[in-house]
Amino acid sequence: QVQLVEFGGGLVQPGGTLRLSCAATTRTLRLERMGWYRQAPGKQRELVAWITSGGSTNLPDSMKGRCFISRDGAKNTVELQIDSLAPEDTAVYYCYAWDPQNTGSAGVWGRGTQVTVSS
Repeated sequence: QVQLVEFGGGLVQPGGTLRLSCAATTRTLRLERMGWYRQAPGKQRELVAWITSGGSTNLPDSMKGRCFISRDGAKNTVELQIDSLAPEDTAVYYCYAWDPQNTGSAGVWGRGTQVTVSS
């Protein structure tokens, strides 16, 4: 069973930069897609960004221009950077991975890391 471990988060000042990283507990199993979702209080979980093993990315329009995602395929790690943070970015951020052969159709989720944007 693949597991994901998130690093980073905490309190960040408005206008600052958030950096999160996530590592899968396996380096040998292929993970086609890795990425991040977030869930703010009282809201549904939403996509932040994901990246495929080939480097293709998917970000909602609201994140384009200030959100950057990268991965190390050999290590099965994924990094997220969000610039120009605002209080609306406050949420629990979840790492996510999916592969048709190695995670099942639902994929796997990390436990989440709290990000609070406040002065």
